[in-house]
Amino acid sequence: MDEPFTNPSLIAPCGMDCGVCSGYLAKVHDVKAKGVSMTYCTGCRPRGKMCAFLKKRCELLANEKVRYCFECDTFPCENLKRLDRRYRTHYHMSFIRNLERIRDDGIDAFLAREREKWKCPDCGSVICCHNGICFDCGLDRLKDRKKLYRWDGDE
Repeated sequence: MDEPFTNPSLIAPCGMDCGVCSGYLAKVHDVKAKGVSMTYCTGCRPRGKMCAFLKKRCELLANEKVRYCFECDTFPCENLKRLDRRYRTHYHMSFIRNLERIRDDGIDAFLAREREKWKCPDCGSVICCHNGICFDCGLDRLKDRKKLYRWDGDE
């Protein structure tokens, strides 16, 4: 598995940081073996999907004509705006802002910023964007939750 915050291949074309995604972290930590039923994923680019969210709706992504959505003349498109709104509302992440930072500052600066944003204050590992839980030191909190994909207070 790729290491979060060091490998650009974990940043999907839509701006999703797959390294902080619940599916990626569930696989890395093999949470099913620890009693948590979650979907596993290796990341959009590593599994050859380019973008799990937008590829089916975007000819440029489907044909691998762009590396990131900001390279498109219609950036941000309506589909990306809709996805961005959902993630800003529920998951403390903006795909559009991520893409603007990659475009303006470069992938290395973006990854460094992500490292600080999603670093667990208790153990230094990775906090999941979908629920705010560190799968290294907070897995017990995840086991007790009714909604695996919501932050505390959003349930």
